[in-house]
Amino acid sequence: MDALPQVAAAVVGATGAYMVYSKRKGLDRDASGGTGASFDGQLAAGVNMLSNKDSVLKRNGVEGSIDAYAALFEGKTGKHSLNGLEGDGQVTSAASIKKRREGYRTMVNNFYDLVTDFYEYGWCQSFHFAPRYKGETFLESIKRAEYHLCSRLGMKPGVRALDVGCGVGGPMRNMAVFSGATIEGITINEYQVTVGNKYCATQGLEATAHLTRGDFQNLPGFREDAAHRLWEGIDYAGEDWTQRFDVAYEIEATCHSPDKARCFAEVARCLKPGGLFAGYEWVVLPERGYDAADARHVAIKEGIEIGNGLPTLATPAQVVAALEEAGFEVLEHGDANANVHDATQIPWYETLDGKMSLSGFRMTRLGRACTHAMVSALEFVRIAPRGTSHVSAMLNATAIDLVEGGKDEIFTPSYFFLARKK
Repeated sequence: MDALPQVAAAVVGATGAYMVYSKRKGLDRDASGGTGASFDGQLAAGVNMLSNKDSVLKRNGVEGSIDAYAALFEGKTGKHSLNGLEGDGQVTSAASIKKRREGYRTMVNNFYDLVTDFYEYGWCQSFHFAPRYKGETFLESIKRAEYHLCSRLGMKPGVRALDVGCGVGGPMRNMAVFSGATIEGITINEYQVTVGNKYCATQGLEATAHLTRGDFQNLPGFREDAAHRLWEGIDYAGEDWTQRFDVAYEIEATCHSPDKARCFAEVARCLKPGGLFAGYEWVVLPERGYDAADARHVAIKEGIEIGNGLPTLATPAQVVAALEEAGFEVLEHGDANANVHDATQIPWYETLDGKMSLSGFRMTRLGRACTHAMVSALEFVRIAPRGTSHVSAMLNATAIDLVEGGKDEIFTPSYFFLARKK
């Protein structure tokens, strides 16, 4: 029994030494060989994630960034907690939505500065959901959803495609390899551009996959005066994407748009006549039971918005109307998760709901709890920046809302559309 304290001290000491070593080593994307950041092992990955030389946030900037993000979700009764929303309806108020629409650049940019590494840590490089069949792994379903877009858009060698809101470019790289098409992605987040292009280089895809920093509400060469062409120090005046692309797609990205008609009109301007545009959109589903007068439904909706940097969730009818207003003919639309609870399918939200697997442990409820405990401990000993545990808590809370919305079939992340530029 007398040996137990010594053993415990040795374990603590070894763990502390490993943390210091990992902190110095840091997150290594250069040596990833195209397979992703150095996220092997729960503790190693966690320390590496929080010791990241690529990050655009200074160590003392995390807390300020999350405070700025939280301020955009203030309602009439004051600031809501990013650890979860009880659902008083204030985030859905016209004033609250207006504030986020006006500040969407700051909101989305801050959000992805904060969460990109958490997403990649648990989700790999494709930050989206997908319909999934029995016998299919999570990552197989993700790639199948991406290849479905390739098929419907006719992507092949010689086709130039635009990825609208590309994240770190996981789907882009998968789709470039699968189809042979050349893909240009755009994201508002500088950090994602840096790491995404690093991955393209390590996979040898510089000629077919590339990320550009910009605003999908105002794509390069957009039709406004020179003052508007200068955004965040990026001068678009010398580059014009008008009618540059044969096809375009978005994967759970334009849910961040404060004005979908404007966003889609910019996509249309960058497409050649007759060009196709396809995507998967996050929406609430009134036709499946979503009720804006139901306090629980509103709480789920608001929790999803807070935890994912959204101005407000649209309905399918609003998405279709925005496409038509932007100059598209909508050829097809419908929920790719319409059969989510069929016996042949695994619900898109199941991994978040705590189903265990060796490959997807970090996405499960238990895995997220372990990650949050680890992050909190690392923040306490000052390896993780202050505020990091709040980011983890926010993502845990929104995962619960996503699960509840999926179980009730009042929300889907995969509302598919296919449209043609008129």
